[in-house]
Amino acid sequence: MTSVKLVGQERDDAISALLVGAVDLHCHSGPAVMPRILDHHEQLMEASAAGFRAVVTKDHFYLGTPHALLLETLFPDTGTRMFSGIALNNASGGINPHAVDHAVKLGAKIVWMPTLSAANHIAKMATEAKTFPKVAGALDAIPLSVLDANGRLTDQTLQVLDLIAAADVILAGGHLSAKELLILFEEGRRRGVKKMMVNHPTYVISCTDDDIRAMVELGAKMEHSICQFIPGRAQKFEKEFAVHLIEAAGVENTIFGSDLGLSGSARPVDGYRTFVGQLLDLGVAPDDITTMISRNGALWLNLDEPVSAGETAA
Repeated sequence: MTSVKLVGQERDDAISALLVGAVDLHCHSGPAVMPRILDHHEQLMEASAAGFRAVVTKDHFYLGTPHALLLETLFPDTGTRMFSGIALNNASGGINPHAVDHAVKLGAKIVWMPTLSAANHIAKMATEAKTFPKVAGALDAIPLSVLDANGRLTDQTLQVLDLIAAADVILAGGHLSAKELLILFEEGRRRGVKKMMVNHPTYVISCTDDDIRAMVELGAKMEHSICQFIPGRAQKFEKEFAVHLIEAAGVENTIFGSDLGLSGSARPVDGYRTFVGQLLDLGVAPDDITTMISRNGALWLNLDEPVSAGETAA
């Protein structure tokens, strides 16, 4: 923790400097069937203007990698990489090895386990998560779990884990429960998955501090959503809670993604500005902030590895 509190222009300059090199692993830009306040092109341009190193677009219903590939081709001089991945919801065929195989071959960087179709998400929607955005007129979700009736990982889930391990991409927990994730990550590690990540552990997932520590022990990083700490419709926690979560997992195991793009909240880059300012005000060391918003994400995207001859943008 730092002891010098920055104010005024000095604080603004410090925030801007910390955003240079940032990596947003969780941006909900559009087009999408859910209301979004910016599209993928706007997200790339705004991130580039702030000096971001990379952004990852996430849609609950489709593989966004083709969009990312096209935008990198059309705008090669932004200095910001754009990636995407696939969420294994009903629209993708559920926990579907064929969809994952296609996605990673095309260059997907993240495979999200079920989100809106997760049985855990659907159950939570009936209780504490009632404010989660919905798609008007959508078909009712078919509840999905990585576990069978006997509490064992399904064959499809095991096949997906093997595909993720072979491609060395990120296994993200989606909206599975903490119980499911502990079983999934333990098997993922056994099968050679090197990059595992929990999305907003304390929202919908319901991780306790002990769950967080257990998942970190298995090699997972905690990805907390900036939108849940800053003013807006998605705010769930006071900013001080972020410091507690950092301490629970450790700086090296903590990532902050924006999870922004939804209507009624800040634009992603603006959200980072607000949140980084909050962390500075709370005394979090600038180098620790850089680790959590830049280095850890870059590591999980393999951005520091040399590109082989002839390799194209992913």
